[in-house]
Amino acid sequence: MRQLPLCQYRDVEFSLSLAMCPPDQLIPLAQAAEAAGWDSISVPDSVFYPADVSGDYPFTADGERFWGAETPFVDPFVSIPALATATDRIRFVTSVLKTPLREPLLVAKSAGSIAAMFPGRLDLGIGLSWIPEEFEWLGQEKRTRGARLDEQIDILRLAFEGGWFEYHGNHYDFGRLRMEPSPTESVPILIGGHSNAAIHRAVTKGDGWIGAQLDMDGAHEVVGRLLKALDDAGRTRDAFEVLVTPLVAARPDTFAELETLGVTGAITMPWYFMPGDHNDPMHQIESIAWFAETVIDPLRQEAP
Repeated sequence: MRQLPLCQYRDVEFSLSLAMCPPDQLIPLAQAAEAAGWDSISVPDSVFYPADVSGDYPFTADGERFWGAETPFVDPFVSIPALATATDRIRFVTSVLKTPLREPLLVAKSAGSIAAMFPGRLDLGIGLSWIPEEFEWLGQEKRTRGARLDEQIDILRLAFEGGWFEYHGNHYDFGRLRMEPSPTESVPILIGGHSNAAIHRAVTKGDGWIGAQLDMDGAHEVVGRLLKALDDAGRTRDAFEVLVTPLVAARPDTFAELETLGVTGAITMPWYFMPGDHNDPMHQIESIAWFAETVIDPLRQEAP
């Protein structure tokens, strides 16, 4: 990922979100994004849809899920290799992988294998699930999810470095092992979440941060907290990625404002901004090129 200082004019990188897209459309959409000059593809994670949940979704006012039971979510470790094979240079970011639902060595094996096959094309976005039933039915403890995620990050970094390693923590404990193939290039680890705990984790253990849906006021508030936390932690702002899913007008000036704020990447679904049926596959394909012509290209032409 480009290592440029925050809060200086730069091209914000654009990531096409493939959330809730039908499986047979993933490859055509990724190919269209690459052809139009997008920087990356954002791949979501959802293991299953409980009929009833005992927790509130944290990113809606009423706490209800905004997607239905039939909404498709292809496993990121299945979709990313397929999409990488069908494209040449576009990168991929998991946004975000619910890592505490999984055993970390298995996550490291899948992510490390992808990164070894497609060097420099995987950013691993990770975060906490909010659904109690996911933890219960997958045999993981929800109460310790934050502490376990901290240890999982340590394990992932050891695995990605290659060679022999071992780990002895409060939640994970194993002896000396190797995991090959290991990546030949670094795999950035980006931490998701808006809470103070998530932001603290991002600035102390991550290479970047991923935010969910934010309007401009929300972006100013959350990114402001993030940058202050970076300063308080004694970390420089260069080489730290700040990704948001902005709910703003599809105009160059709105994304230029996000650049000035310190945002380095925008995750978006352009078919919601272009007039037409956002469920129509042809409309989705056309909107990818439209957004590039309307927002991405003008922004890059304006950069000094």
